[in-house]
Amino acid sequence: MSRKFLLLPNFTKALPVLLCSAGLLLVTNQGFAQPVMQAGKLTSLVRTADGIAIETEHAHVALTVFSPGVIRVRMDKKALGADFSYAVIAKPGKTDFQLNELEDILVLKTAALQVKIQKRPFSVRFETPDGILINQDEPGLSNAWIGDEVSSYKTLQEGERFIGLGEKTGNLDRRGSAYTNWNTDAFRYSGETDPLYASIPFYIGIHHGMSYGIFFDNSYQTDFNFGASNKRFSSFSAQGGELDYYFIFQPRVADIIHTYTELTGRMPLPPLWSLGYQQNRWSYYPEAEVMRIAHTLREKKIPADGITLDIHYMDGYRVFTWDKQAFSNPRGMVDKLADLGFKTTVIVDPGIKIDPDYATYVRGMQQNVFLRYADGTPYSGEVWPGWVHFPDFTRAATRAWWQAEVASYAKQGVAGLWNDMNEISTWGQKTPNNILFDYDGHITTHKQGRNVYALQMARASHEGMKQATGERPFILSRSGYAGLQRYAAIWTGDNTADEEHMLLGIRLLNSLGLSGMPFTGMDIGGFTGTPTPGLYARWMQIGAFTPYFRNHAASDSRSSEPWTYGEDVLNISRNYINLRYQLIPYLYSCFYQAATSGMPIMRSLAIDYTHDEQIYSRYYQNQYMFGDAFLVAPFASSKEFGRLYLPQGDWYDLYSDQLEHGRQAKALELHLERLPVYVKAGSIVTTQSLIQSTAQQPDDTLFIHIYHGPQGSSVSYYEDDGKSYDYQNGQYYKRQINFIPEHREIQFGAVEGKHTSKFHKLKILLHGFHDVGSVELDDKTLPVSMHRAGFLGKGDKELNLPGVTIANSAGKITLKY
Repeated sequence: MSRKFLLLPNFTKALPVLLCSAGLLLVTNQGFAQPVMQAGKLTSLVRTADGIAIETEHAHVALTVFSPGVIRVRMDKKALGADFSYAVIAKPGKTDFQLNELEDILVLKTAALQVKIQKRPFSVRFETPDGILINQDEPGLSNAWIGDEVSSYKTLQEGERFIGLGEKTGNLDRRGSAYTNWNTDAFRYSGETDPLYASIPFYIGIHHGMSYGIFFDNSYQTDFNFGASNKRFSSFSAQGGELDYYFIFQPRVADIIHTYTELTGRMPLPPLWSLGYQQNRWSYYPEAEVMRIAHTLREKKIPADGITLDIHYMDGYRVFTWDKQAFSNPRGMVDKLADLGFKTTVIVDPGIKIDPDYATYVRGMQQNVFLRYADGTPYSGEVWPGWVHFPDFTRAATRAWWQAEVASYAKQGVAGLWNDMNEISTWGQKTPNNILFDYDGHITTHKQGRNVYALQMARASHEGMKQATGERPFILSRSGYAGLQRYAAIWTGDNTADEEHMLLGIRLLNSLGLSGMPFTGMDIGGFTGTPTPGLYARWMQIGAFTPYFRNHAASDSRSSEPWTYGEDVLNISRNYINLRYQLIPYLYSCFYQAATSGMPIMRSLAIDYTHDEQIYSRYYQNQYMFGDAFLVAPFASSKEFGRLYLPQGDWYDLYSDQLEHGRQAKALELHLERLPVYVKAGSIVTTQSLIQSTAQQPDDTLFIHIYHGPQGSSVSYYEDDGKSYDYQNGQYYKRQINFIPEHREIQFGAVEGKHTSKFHKLKILLHGFHDVGSVELDDKTLPVSMHRAGFLGKGDKELNLPGVTIANSAGKITLKY
């Protein structure tokens, strides 16, 4: 074999390698730029009211103490710019901290952690107050620039795991993988596709019994490397802008999520109807087809709350219009659906057709709302309506214009807006980088504006519907950035009807929950392709245990309503939708918890069982908690046997009440009619009678299921009117329910709030209480009846208190058994 060699001149003598305090820098005597530039040594520092301002040889740095467990690090080659963020809404709190300067290091110390800042070269190390390493810049690499790209390199700890990072494919533990944040229309994505639709640059690191979070608040394209193709470091980088990240240290993963959502905001309480089952298709049209679907759902006793209209309801895909032939009287149709107990959601795309006879376009041009090139020409892209302009949602005046346009839907009775194609998506999928974004007065290009575009569209949609109706809107978005939870729910885009995609969707939803997004869903049944009857049945079961429960199918797929797969699948689907509606009191209280604490509804086991290595196994990583009580174990419908892992504690089979001990793996024989679900011992689950939509009032009895266990529990039961903002003025009903096994007591705390509960009677169902024959209530002894009245199966004992209005009693009540 012959080889050809390219002979190069010997430039070695002309290219000296200089080792200096800034790290390894390549410098030429011709004055070429340094390929990798680090911050260099510290040259000055000033203590500020909430941190330190530092200058180094090549950088300007600010460390801000946001709270005892949160330190913000900002760094740039030039003076730090305006402090502006679309994601972070919190301000630094007044936090006591100490700053000590030693010869080689600075030590900044709060009650929760200490930060050691090396002077030569500059680098940062985060420790516990007693000096145990949490996270540190990798020595010799630290923070660096390659051109405009800025990176932070962190030492890869022994056994370190990484979770979160939002909508990302792959395993629960992201160790050994790398990811890019660049909002992308990822049609028919696979289990390895990256990036996807949304960017949430927040992850949680886990090692040596500790957890920490890092939120990298930079809307340029960002890249995260968790030990991919190297064994030395993890890193995060951005293609432009500052190195700007928040380091969060808290005792538990749940506390880290709580703190992250303090920074970026929490979801508002959603309208109650949005928790119900939603039926969708690309597309239901004309009006007669929409009404046929609605009437069939009611005739077949399939509870449902929503009908969603896809792009064919519009006149030539022009947003804010209706096809006059297919939908001659939109308000009349929406009212008829409302009479049947359905709310109407419509799709809304950002592209505005270039058409001088189109009123929305004309108003947009008059008000100068569209993205433009540097020469002032509006950017044109091609999408469903043809050639369109795109509103610049990073401009306040544009958001106000959009809010006024959105009001037309509210006037027609529409209750929900589905923001689609908002990555931005265009045919060709290559939006030019030289488009200018206002960025609320900080004019920038597509490079920085793209990832926040959908966030600001959701903001405008949310505020527009809220102003127009005075009620809580439902906004669904395909794309977004950190902080999206303040305005919208998110679903996982155009998935595929196969078994692996169903399980991938679960991991995506769990990861979104770890990343501050509680209201999440996927297209049940798969958007593209046609599921087998078994796959559809299993997906519908899982859908009942997801926050946003929507069935959706593409136009070139077969009809995908529950009755289209045969009577057996219809019965399975209806059973689990029925269960969903019985669980509405429990689920609404979970949403209240999400709105007040940031805790997701659908929870990776990494939240509560962080340091149990089994939960990261590929066999068990799809399992999750649904609220505090339910452990859901999803399996492909094609499998006859599955491997289940029950983490620490005791667990009850939802259907039989059989008790299982935790920290064990077991084989399960799988049956299509039942999704494996377990209830954590000590749990309290509230349910109601079956209804066909949330517009229907349930019976006046609230059912309280209590599962015996040594740990007990405490839950906040919550109600309000489910639609208005009156809860912000005290119009809510809240009550703490405590199960205290060591005292053999069930306590109902005093009522908080001014709202009157819809329930006037209480029925308590006891699971696993084998030695209870009676209870004491207000010094009266009441018998406990025993019959088949359990939760979805055989319950051990039922406590029925006829005529006792516990749900509305203002005083504390204690039941002793």
